[in-house]
Amino acid sequence: MKLLKKHFNAPYSFHGKSFIQHFILLVLLVVAILFTTPAHAQDKATEVDKIFNWATQETPGCACAVSQNGKTVVSRAYGSADLERNAPLTTNTIFDIGSLRKQFIAAAVLLLVDEKTLSLTEDIRTYLPELPDYGQKITLNHLLTHTSGLRDWTGMLPLANGKPEALTLILRQRGLNFKPGEEWSYSNSGYVLLTEIVARKTGMPFAEFMRKRLFEPLGLNSTSYVVDMTHVVKNRAMAYERQKDGNYKLDMYWGNDRGGGAILSTAQDLVLWNDALKNNKLGAFVTQKLQEPAQLNNGRKLSYARGLFLENYRGVKEVWHSGGAAGYHSWLGSFPEQNISIAVVCNSDAKPATGLAERIADLFVSYKTPQDLTAGPPPALTGDTLLEAKGKAGLFVQEQTGETMRLALDRDRLRIANGPGLVPVTKNRFKRHGAFVQYMSQDQFEINFLSPDQFELKTMEGKTVKYKRAEAYTPSPTDLQALSGRYTSEELGAFFDINPSKDGLLGKANDAAGPGFTLTPVKQDTFQLAGVTVRFVRDKAGKVVGLDYSNPVVRNIRFTKLGELTSRR
Repeated sequence: MKLLKKHFNAPYSFHGKSFIQHFILLVLLVVAILFTTPAHAQDKATEVDKIFNWATQETPGCACAVSQNGKTVVSRAYGSADLERNAPLTTNTIFDIGSLRKQFIAAAVLLLVDEKTLSLTEDIRTYLPELPDYGQKITLNHLLTHTSGLRDWTGMLPLANGKPEALTLILRQRGLNFKPGEEWSYSNSGYVLLTEIVARKTGMPFAEFMRKRLFEPLGLNSTSYVVDMTHVVKNRAMAYERQKDGNYKLDMYWGNDRGGGAILSTAQDLVLWNDALKNNKLGAFVTQKLQEPAQLNNGRKLSYARGLFLENYRGVKEVWHSGGAAGYHSWLGSFPEQNISIAVVCNSDAKPATGLAERIADLFVSYKTPQDLTAGPPPALTGDTLLEAKGKAGLFVQEQTGETMRLALDRDRLRIANGPGLVPVTKNRFKRHGAFVQYMSQDQFEINFLSPDQFELKTMEGKTVKYKRAEAYTPSPTDLQALSGRYTSEELGAFFDINPSKDGLLGKANDAAGPGFTLTPVKQDTFQLAGVTVRFVRDKAGKVVGLDYSNPVVRNIRFTKLGELTSRR
């Protein structure tokens, strides 16, 4: 600009050659100034194109958008929206955004809290009197932050007979996973209840509330809340699953029950949403509460807020969430300190949206540190340290609760199976690698081996619990026969048939087709299959009277034993 000012102030001769020379120079300078930034943006857009070069007209693909300082600098689409009709994805194509919907639902609730229509601290049974009384107060804030203890309906539905609606299934539950506020566990159930509460308090369908109070005021013209996914939606992409032979098949949730509904949107609308929150267009209270870290009863602050994850990646603050709905995959994030927003929405499982978004972020975000040591696996163990770690692997049982934890050696690293890696501090002491909220509520615990067969887990707050190595258990045929029978659950409206098998127990739910599933013994009366644990319950006389079923998002659903199966066909 200093050069421009200099030439504007120069004494030009309107009759001589110097005017022409200076005029040409001035034009060149203006052109250079006007087009330098777009050219730079164009270079980055070309790099974005390379990230998606796997998507063609013969495959599903993705759309993406990048906003910088409130201005869209990239808006692209790659691949096919409809393989049958050869329709390409465009920047106007609409996708099911999956769990990205949670931040929209949270914003709707916070709007009403800001208006004093709802309260974050009031017992939700004030709004939902038919919800069972668990003897514990559950608040709106518990629902918003996944600290309510409510069992996740998506972890119960596969077992439920007749596929009841999500709300019906939630209201049947007579127990919680944990005391509200004590832990963090991702629960779609909380957000189902939130949509119901908003609808009841406003007297209008949730979809209508979202349209009138969020989508239309913010100019999200391609975004809608849809209850019935079988309705025609203009410009919607079909979603697909890639088969082993390379072909694709449709993979979409067509049923009316999506836990209260789904949000459909475009990549462009999603970055507009981020920019609207950045500029407090729903009010400062909504934006602030959406990004305020959740806190447990013990004071521990979490890297989850209300519908959003909060992280610090390579020294830069990142606010994000991902989504998945059958074949649809999505990621939406912002880097508020640099005023950058990124959205990626895809219509197949060919490439994870999260990984694609991270590659786009690498093009636009200026990181403060060259790498994030907690993002990858811990360093591999070697020598005597590796040899000692091998002796520590195995199944351990918490002495107080009977909960199990399996330590495993994975590529020369000690880790918790289906959990984080463990980094050696001393010969017998290990600390957790990384502290992500999805495992043990972000507890930065340490494990101290008291002996090869016993360790003490110490939480970041100083609480200790002991684990003892599970003894090898091989049940006899008589033991297995005592466990066989039909078990029923009123909470799920479901039943299990349990029979002995050569490898443990054979289970079948609700007379499902096929051979059933095998439950492997891990200790007396406890059997497992992947992340599923079944614990048989006995009365005081030692007779088996029931079982408790648990999976990663559901704990201790009681099934009552009806009788032996020998009288059945």
